[in-house]
Amino acid sequence: MAELTLKELSYIEDEIRAEEITAKTMNWCASLCDDKNIQHALERMAEQHQLKVADLSQYFNQARMTH
Repeated sequence: MAELTLKELSYIEDEIRAEEITAKTMNWCASLCDDKNIQHALERMAEQHQLKVADLSQYFNQARMTH
């Protein structure tokens, strides 16, 4: 893996935070939803954002170890 600059690592950190906030917001919206179909759709979308957090975090941690 190519070595990332500190600025690039900072961008990855920012994206991780944004994905975390999006996932939490979608889960919160799902918890308030009365329509089960919409609730499940929001939960699935939140899960996709949580998976992105995991992927980005893994990439970020690998990049930090080489920096």
